[in-house]
Amino acid sequence: MDGRWTARVALTAGAAALLVLLVFAGLRSVVLLALGAAGLAVTAAGVWWVLSRRGPARALALLLVVLAPLAVLVLYVAAGLFWVVLVALGLWTLALSTGRAALTVGKGRADAPGTPALPPARPFLIMNPRSGGGKVGAGRLVEKAEALGARVAVLDPGQPQDVAALARQAVDDGADLLGVAGGDGTQALVAGVAAEHGVPFMVIPAGTRNHFAMDLGLDRADPASALAALTDGVELRVDLGYIGVAGPEAGGRERVFVNNASFGAYAAVVQSPAYRDDKARTTLRMLPDLLTHHTGPRLAVRARDLTLDAPQAVLVSNNPYGTGDPAGLGRRERLDTGVLGVLGITVDSAAEAAWMLRGRRGPGLVAATAPEVVVDADTPAVEAGVDGEALMLPTPVRCRIAPGALRVRLPRHRPGVRPAAPPMDWRRVRRLALTRGRAG
Repeated sequence: MDGRWTARVALTAGAAALLVLLVFAGLRSVVLLALGAAGLAVTAAGVWWVLSRRGPARALALLLVVLAPLAVLVLYVAAGLFWVVLVALGLWTLALSTGRAALTVGKGRADAPGTPALPPARPFLIMNPRSGGGKVGAGRLVEKAEALGARVAVLDPGQPQDVAALARQAVDDGADLLGVAGGDGTQALVAGVAAEHGVPFMVIPAGTRNHFAMDLGLDRADPASALAALTDGVELRVDLGYIGVAGPEAGGRERVFVNNASFGAYAAVVQSPAYRDDKARTTLRMLPDLLTHHTGPRLAVRARDLTLDAPQAVLVSNNPYGTGDPAGLGRRERLDTGVLGVLGITVDSAAEAAWMLRGRRGPGLVAATAPEVVVDADTPAVEAGVDGEALMLPTPVRCRIAPGALRVRLPRHRPGVRPAAPPMDWRRVRRLALTRGRAG
């Protein structure tokens, strides 16, 4: 189905949802919509109080989160209109999904671009057998890589190793490609060495999340498929983020990040020794003081013309996240824009929390782009999460981007990535639906 017909389905489903409400609920449809909106608002406020309160107040807020939507459902059933709501909600969901699909028709890509590259003569790969719950062993990645001519260093889980030093030694020994099978933190360390020496870098998504691999279009469900880059590869130039001490005293002390660096609430939580053993309980225990500014440093952010004072959380990313992702937790459509993404979150009330939880940019969420970002604090050092690794960095902290610093070697054939779903725009959908001839 092309974009024109998909848009028509979206308009038809949206109109049908409204028609169902008006025909079977009449004037009560206004009350139904008002009740639903009120239930969502109360639930969102309850979530905020769960995160920002302790003790009896948190228990009452949790009860509110459960009871608010339940009360709305009971009222719908009592009015004999529950089936009307279900049908209308299903039609509206169909309208939104097909509307967004219509706006993205023709924008997907099965094979992302790249310049054909000759196979490396002496590839060197570092593999972490513990990453991703043992994906290296489960996928027999070592044996498959060695069969393709790669030299593989398997990290010893019981002995901490300097992966950057391993990579540098490999380059000194003649390696003409560096690669990592592991998480984003390890990927970043070796990517920095590859950029430093100008050799291509290969990503094998054997970690838990592997956001960098996702944004490169790799198949995270099949790490072994990335090994095709050794024999039938293409090369891309992508940006790298660098984080270090700001000012002349920095002395070149920087660390690479391929995804993002976080400051504030999230960074403080992951610094806790208890976080790895019990993430949920540690987060709930620490968040109230962090969100209400009772603990933690007071942050200040400078990025071009943007100045943020006392945000609760800051996320600096290697290229900005998609516009349809207000929380900055999704995907980057490009890795070669030459700018950092900056997200600052300041939430001081349940109303602001409700606005953000509904996926909308409000006064509590600020987004910007800049080639350089400086994060300062009223403390001599600040917690940071760099590609998921917990660090303590002297302030002020400087983040910068190095455009095109990394040569990435990728398989010619890979799933690719589809553009993030754009914000719903009914005017564009209507124009597309009325377009004659083939569209999309």
